[in-house]
Amino acid sequence: MRYNHKKIEIKWQKAWARNKFSIWGVNDFAKKPYYVLDMFPYPSGDGLHTGHVEGYTASDIYSRFLRMKRYNILHPMGWDAFGLPAENYAIERRINPKVAVEKNIRRFRKQLQSLGFSYDWQREINTTDPYYYKWTQWIFLKLLEKGLAYEKEAQVNWCPSCKTVLADEEASGGVCERCGSATELKNLTQWHLKITAYAERLLRDLEKLDWPENIKEMQRNWIGKSEGLEIDFKVDGLDKTIRVFTTRPDTLFGATFLLLAPEHPFGLSLVSHNYRLMAEAYVREKTAKKISAKDISQAKEKTGVFTGSYAINPINNELVPIWISDYVLMEYGTGAIMAVPAHDLRDFEFAQKFNLPIKTVVVNPQVKQTLPYEGEGILVDSGDFSGLNSDIAKNEIAKFLASKNAAERKITFKLRDWIFSRQRYWGEPIPVIKCRQCGVVPVPEKDLPVKLPYVKSYAPTGEPESPLAKIKSWVNVKCPFCKGQARRETNTMPQWAGSNWYYLRYIDPKNKKSLANIKKLEHWLPVDLYLGGAEHAVLHLLYARFIHKFLYDIGAVPAKEPFQKLVNQGIILGSDGQKMSKSRGNVVNPDDIVKEFGADTLRMYEMFLGPLQDSKPWDPKSIIGIFRFLNRVWNLVLSWGKAKSTKQLRRQKVGVLTGVSKKLEPLVRLMHQTIKKVEDDIANFRFNTAVSALMEYQRTLMWALSVHKNLPKEFIENLILMLFPFSPHISQELWHIIGNKGFLDKHGFPRWQWQYVKKTTYNLIIQVNGKTRLTVDAPLDASQEKIKTLALSQPKIKNFIGRKQIKREIFVKNRLINFVI
Repeated sequence: MRYNHKKIEIKWQKAWARNKFSIWGVNDFAKKPYYVLDMFPYPSGDGLHTGHVEGYTASDIYSRFLRMKRYNILHPMGWDAFGLPAENYAIERRINPKVAVEKNIRRFRKQLQSLGFSYDWQREINTTDPYYYKWTQWIFLKLLEKGLAYEKEAQVNWCPSCKTVLADEEASGGVCERCGSATELKNLTQWHLKITAYAERLLRDLEKLDWPENIKEMQRNWIGKSEGLEIDFKVDGLDKTIRVFTTRPDTLFGATFLLLAPEHPFGLSLVSHNYRLMAEAYVREKTAKKISAKDISQAKEKTGVFTGSYAINPINNELVPIWISDYVLMEYGTGAIMAVPAHDLRDFEFAQKFNLPIKTVVVNPQVKQTLPYEGEGILVDSGDFSGLNSDIAKNEIAKFLASKNAAERKITFKLRDWIFSRQRYWGEPIPVIKCRQCGVVPVPEKDLPVKLPYVKSYAPTGEPESPLAKIKSWVNVKCPFCKGQARRETNTMPQWAGSNWYYLRYIDPKNKKSLANIKKLEHWLPVDLYLGGAEHAVLHLLYARFIHKFLYDIGAVPAKEPFQKLVNQGIILGSDGQKMSKSRGNVVNPDDIVKEFGADTLRMYEMFLGPLQDSKPWDPKSIIGIFRFLNRVWNLVLSWGKAKSTKQLRRQKVGVLTGVSKKLEPLVRLMHQTIKKVEDDIANFRFNTAVSALMEYQRTLMWALSVHKNLPKEFIENLILMLFPFSPHISQELWHIIGNKGFLDKHGFPRWQWQYVKKTTYNLIIQVNGKTRLTVDAPLDASQEKIKTLALSQPKIKNFIGRKQIKREIFVKNRLINFVI
C-alpha cells in the first residue's frame, strides 16, 4: 500500500506550526545547550536549490537527534538580504529591492517549512530590518570609536558591471566574485576596517578550532604571515634606498637583480633616458588591471623591463640591475624583492628569459640538486658565511646587516584592511555625518538606526557614489556637534556587514537595549556546529571571526571565537556530473521532487547520495529507490499492526531476552547493533551509511515478520525512532498509527546495550614460519590451547604443516598464532 506523502506531510507541518513552532523553541535551560547553525541564505528569486536542501537536512537531522538525546537545542533561521544578489535581482525585474526581498523571503520560508526543517521560527531575523541593522551600525560606530574604522584614499577594485568597489576577497584573480567581470583599479576615498590589527590573533586562534584543515589552510594563506628581514639596497648614484622583504637572508649572496612592482613609487624615477619609453608603456599597461597572486601563479611567461639603474647589495657591495615586473605585487611586503634565481622558481624563469646571472649559494649534499633549488642547506660562495647551515646563516647575516643599519627583522602579512564602502543603494547606511567644521562625526547612538530611505531610482550610477547621494532631503542634515550644515555618508555597507554577527542576534532577537544579553550569550556561545559551503572560507568566515574578536575585546561577547566546529557540505552536481546551471539544463527544482515523492524522500535521498562533505551527481534512479524504501517501511508497520499476536508479546521488551523466544536473539542483536551504528553515524555526519543500516534493519524485520507472523512492538518502535531525524513526517505518522502519542522530538533516541554490540569473535591470523597462510573467525579472549586446536583443524594449515614437527608456537592474544616448523 503506497503511503500518501502529500496528506501526511501537510498534516504534521500544521501540527508543528501550532503555537508558532514552539515545539522547537528553547525552553529547558536545565538541559545541556547545543547551538546548531546553518549559514543563512540570500533570499534569491530562484528559491531553494538542492545544495540548500543538503546542508539544511544535515543540520536538521543532527538537531532532531540531539533533541532526542535530551539536549537543549538552538536551531534558528533568518535571511541575509542586503547586498548585490538581492539588488541585482530587483534591478532585472524593475521592482524595489525591499519588495523583491519580502516576496523572496515568503517563498524561501514556505519551502523550508515544506521540507519539515525544525527551525525555531520565533527567532527569525532579517538583515534588512532596521531594528536588526541598528546593531550593525552600532558595531561600526564602536569600530570607529576604537580607531578600527577609517576613511582614506586607496587603490581599490572597481567592478564595471556591478558599478561598485569590491574588497580584495571579493575580487580574487582580478575578477568580481559576484558577476565574473574583470575588475579595474581606481583611486578612491573609501571606508576601511582595520582587520590587519587582528591578523596575528586570527592566525593563532585557528589552531583551537575544530574546522576542516583545508579551510584553516585557506585562511592561513590569505592572512599570509611571513617572518624575515627587511633589507635596504641603496641605488647607485642616487639618494634613494629600496627596501625589500625576504624570508631567506641566507641566499643574499645569490641576489643578482632587484624587481619592483609596476606601482612602486620609485619605479619610473629610476628609469634612465634610454629605457624610458619602454618602461612607461609597460607600467601603464600593467597598472591598468588588478594583478593578483593567482594571476602570477597561472602566468605562462614572465614579463619585465630594465630601468637602466643599479642597486648596491649591502652584503658584498656588488651592483645588481633593477627591473620592473608584474609578478611583484605592491601590496605584498614592500613592493620590491631581491631576486635569487638559483633558489626561487619565478626568479629563475625571469633570469633565463632575460639572460641574467644565476648564482648558487646554498647546497644540500643529501639530495640530487637541480636548479632552482628552493630548500635549505649549507652556504657556499657566501664570503665569511660559507659553510654555515641556512638556519644559523639567517641569524648571523641578520645581525651583520643590523650592525650596518642595513636591515631589521620584520613580520609581514598578506592580509589587507577590509574595504567597507559600496556605491550601491541596497545596504546598511554608514552612520556618520560629514561636517565642514567638525569633520567626520559619528551619528549619536540614540539616533540609530539610520534608516535606508525609499527611492524610486536605486540603480547604481556608475559614478563612485551611491544613488543615495541624489536624495537631498536625506543627505542634508545638521551636524550633531556644532549644529551647522552637514551631509550624511552616502556609501553603504557591503552585504557581509550584517552577516558577520547574525548568529549573535538569534540568541536574543527581540532585545531593544543591546546587541544581545551577555548572560544569554554566555549560555550559548560559541556556536557548537556551523554548517555551510566552503566558498566562504576567506569572506564571511574571516570577517565574522574579526568582528567577533573585536566584540570580545569591548566586552560585548564572552567567547574568543564564534564557531567552534565547522562542517562543509559538498556540491550536488547535475545528473551529467556538471555543476547545476540553467544554461546546461541540469537544474533540479526541490519543489518538483517534494510534489512527486515527498519531503521525506528528498531529505533521505540527499543524505544517501554519498558522504556529506563530497561532491556527488544527482541520480534520478536512486530517488525512486528511497521512495520505495519509505513505502516498504510504511507497509511493514501496517502489516505488523494487522498481524495476529498476543498483547503480552506486543508489550514484551526485547532489550533483555528473558521471556522472549531464543529464535529472536539474532534480531535483538541486529536491533542493538543498528541503533549503535545509526547513533555513531549521525554523531559523525556519516548519514549515507546510517541510511544503509536502516535499510538492512527494515529488510530483516520484514523477513522476520513473514517467518514469525508477529513481533514485539519494540522492534517496530525503534525503527521509527531511528528513521525520525531523516524522515520526520512519515515517522511521526507511523508513531501514532501504532498507538503512541506526542511528538517524537520529545521522545528519547533508542538505547543500545553493550552485550549485544560487543564483538564475540575476531579475525585470527594463522601463520606458518612467519608467513600468513589463513585468516579465520575465532572466539574473543580464547586461550592459546583453544586457538591452537582451532588453527590446526583447518585443512589448509594441515596441508602446510603435514607431518613436520612444530618446534615452537608464537601466540598473540586476539590477534595471531604462528607455528614455527
